[in-house]
Amino acid sequence: MRQASAIPTTLFLIVAVIGLWPAYLAYSALGAASGAVVSVLVLICALLAGAATKIASQWERVVVLRLGRFRALQGPGLFFIVPIVDTVPYWIDIRVITSSFKAEKTLTKDTVPVDVDAVLFWRVVDPQKAALDVEDYSSAIAWASQTALRDVIGKTMLADMLEGREKISRELGRIIDERSKPWGVNVISVELKDVLIPATLEDAMSMQAQAERERQARIILGDSERQVAEKFQEAARTYTDDPTAFHLRAMNMLYEGLKQNSTIVIVPSTAVETMNLGGLMGTTALGLELTKAREQKAREHKPREHRPAVVRPAA
Repeated sequence: MRQASAIPTTLFLIVAVIGLWPAYLAYSALGAASGAVVSVLVLICALLAGAATKIASQWERVVVLRLGRFRALQGPGLFFIVPIVDTVPYWIDIRVITSSFKAEKTLTKDTVPVDVDAVLFWRVVDPQKAALDVEDYSSAIAWASQTALRDVIGKTMLADMLEGREKISRELGRIIDERSKPWGVNVISVELKDVLIPATLEDAMSMQAQAERERQARIILGDSERQVAEKFQEAARTYTDDPTAFHLRAMNMLYEGLKQNSTIVIVPSTAVETMNLGGLMGTTALGLELTKAREQKAREHKPREHRPAVVRPAA
């Protein structure tokens, strides 16, 4: 809201106070009637001086009409008009203005009802056109923005709207700028705040996204198994060409199994013979020796119990 300046009121008071002296002299020399006439004239001059003085802020531009016709564009700062003859119908704010607008229950190109909230950043670049070429430029901008938003939504698929907000904002800003340029208004940017879709559609899209993630997980798992199978095939070819490496690998697997807490390991006799471990008895003896070594190691690391000393009386 525009704040009134105190300078016109101050000027009115100064002229009125200065005019009291001629009124007093006329009253003293010519009588009460003359003093009253002079007082009225002084009051009229003070009112005209206050009405002729105007102050515009740095961000304001003032449209001055003389007898209904455009005379000048004043401001910022101090300027004067001719009272009664000149009028000031508009004080135009040239700062950046933000306006919010929305489109409710608007169908997209794939017939999905959506609610879209947006913000428009704009400013007046030609105050003369904004004052004279359109009745209310603020309302005109608001309606132009809302209709342009509905047009863009009707031409856009829902998926494109959810993923390409920046592109839609640029297109919407271009359309609004073309419509508002004859009014002396420049659109800086348009930002989409929110796109609301029906709750049932949100659930369906959530299920679709979850199914897509599960599909990707299964694909990754299958690809991993394929790679593991390929590595196993390469290892098998390596062991086929090098029996010594195969025997070492088999012995390592048996050793790893015997290192665990379990004390019973079932090894096929054919595998024992293949590894050349000296028969089944040799394998059993190896397992027993490993078990004893593990138990001995556990006893060494077990903390000793501290028993209280017993003191016997002397005989």
